[in-house]
Amino acid sequence: MNNKNDNQPENKEQEPKYYVGIGASAGGLEALEAFFNTMPSDSRMAFIVIQHLSPDYKSMMVELLSKRTSMPVHRAEEGMLILPNHVYLIPPKKNLTIFHGKILLTNITHDRGINLPIDVFFQSLAEDQAEKAVGVILSGTGSDGVRGLRAIKENGGMVIVQKVESAKFDGMPRAAISTGLADFILAPQEIPEKLIAFSNRGFKIKTDHPQ
Repeated sequence: MNNKNDNQPENKEQEPKYYVGIGASAGGLEALEAFFNTMPSDSRMAFIVIQHLSPDYKSMMVELLSKRTSMPVHRAEEGMLILPNHVYLIPPKKNLTIFHGKILLTNITHDRGINLPIDVFFQSLAEDQAEKAVGVILSGTGSDGVRGLRAIKENGGMVIVQKVESAKFDGMPRAAISTGLADFILAPQEIPEKLIAFSNRGFKIKTDHPQ
């Protein structure tokens, strides 16, 4: 009988408390480094980084971000189960979506005009994880992420946008802020503290009522 009870929380342990999608483009590396520098490695959240990459981009992101966090950093692969306290990076030439907590990758096709990988991922995250979804927009040009943030809010998730003054390229943060959907507008190094407070508050509500 004890075994049965022991197994239940263990399954829960395999599930991230929140799925944090991070959209970044030009100037995003500095913002990501500042974020992961201050993000604790035991938050039980999962982090999926969607960055605009040119097709021939030789990414050093895994190595660079691994220096900023003790969480394992992976280049996303088809069918990977998203685990808590792990970081996943979109590979070049792919769009990334999430279904039942697993990563799906599709080839980018240009027959539908401009590709918006952040919107693509955020919309799938909103549908798959609802109130466990967090959308973060960091430095970048253009307006990728705006539609996706709307989907996250409509499904009960949270939206955080980088403060314009702290962004190397402010196009994406400005576009995101102009929607009026941002719950918080912060410098990258301030975001982890807000995520932890948000996560703990949700947890406390549940533990306030002893069984």
